[in-house]
Order: sequence, then structure tokens, then C-alpha cells
Amino acid sequence: MTAETSQTLDRGLRVLKLLADTDHGLTVTELSVRLGVNRTVVYRLLATLEQHALIRRDLGGRARVGLGVLRLGRQVHPLVREAAMPALRSLAEDIGATAHLTLVDGADALAVAVVEPTWTDYHVAYRAGFRHPLGRGAAGKAILAARQHPMTDPGYTLTHGELEAGACGAAAPLLGVTGVEGSVGVVMLAEAVPERVGPRVVDAAREVAEALR
Repeated sequence: MTAETSQTLDRGLRVLKLLADTDHGLTVTELSVRLGVNRTVVYRLLATLEQHALIRRDLGGRARVGLGVLRLGRQVHPLVREAAMPALRSLAEDIGATAHLTLVDGADALAVAVVEPTWTDYHVAYRAGFRHPLGRGAAGKAILAARQHPMTDPGYTLTHGELEAGACGAAAPLLGVTGVEGSVGVVMLAEAVPERVGPRVVDAAREVAEALR
């Protein structure tokens, strides 16, 4: 800690991070041990966070992340979208296909940014706000591939006709971006994805990841 930082705020943020990393919540005693502070301090931190709906406590006294965090998280989408737009525009123009940034939203893949190419005679209409199960479509499957292989780069994922008849897609996950789980991809009307598209999508995903770090 330095003179310019707040010890209380630092501890509160550490509480949120600890709770975000567990599915079953933590007790006051467990938080006290992990933070290295006494239980009274933890009680005060939890009471303040609970007042802002950032944490909740169940009947057994275990603290969990609250719905207030989700409300804050929704405001992240515009920031992520803005950071991704240059790479998406370049990808759409280069490939001549609709490019998109997709983020995880519960059990769904949610398109938060879409760029259509300007020079093609036709392309797939794909709108921001479109959602589909993570297990269907290249965007969601790329995210799942990254989950299954967290220590390696899974490369890109290709699909055909899973979300729209006659359309195929390619997507690569965002890697190394704390707090953001998503993918960058393209969707096009074709029998198969051209060979150069997969590596180009991987490059675009890396560009977006760099912009978000």
C-alpha cells in the first residue's frame, strides 16, 4: 500500500475478488484468514458491500457476489465494444464478411459489437444483441474451447449451418484478458470457410485482446 491508496477500498476489492473466485461463497472466518485481518474488519467490509448490493449473505452466513456486480458488469459492454471496433472493421473489410465480438452472458453467447463489410454485394445480417447457446455456432464454441484448454491457445473454430442455413462461421477466443470471456469471429454465406479466414480471425482476436489489456 502507498500513501495514495485506500487500505479499506483495497480490502473491499479483495473481498469481491475472493468471492468471485468461488461458487459456494465464503464465511467471515474464511475471509478473515485469506485477507489476514480480524473478523470485525470483515464484518464491516461485508456490511458496506451488502448495502450497495455488491455482496449477499445466505441463511448460513456465507457471503457471495451480489446482483449489484452484474449491474456494474453491464456497463463494461460499451467499453469493450469501443475498444474492439478498429480490429472488427479491419477484419470485416479484409475478409468481406460480417465481423463480430461475442461475450459470455450466462449460458449464452451474446454479440455485443458487429461490423458489416462496405464493399460486398451481399453478406450475412448479424445484429448486436443477438444471442445463442454457447454450444452452438463458432463464437460460442471458440469460447468453450478456451475454457477446456486454459493453458494453451486453441486457435480457431469453424462451423457450418448451426445458426443459419447456408451460413458458416469462424471464431477465435479472447485470451489473456482478465474479467472478459469472449471471442472474435466472422459469419459468411458460403459452403465452407476459406483457408485464410481462420488465421486472420485469430489475429483479430489478438488485436482486440491487446486493446483490452
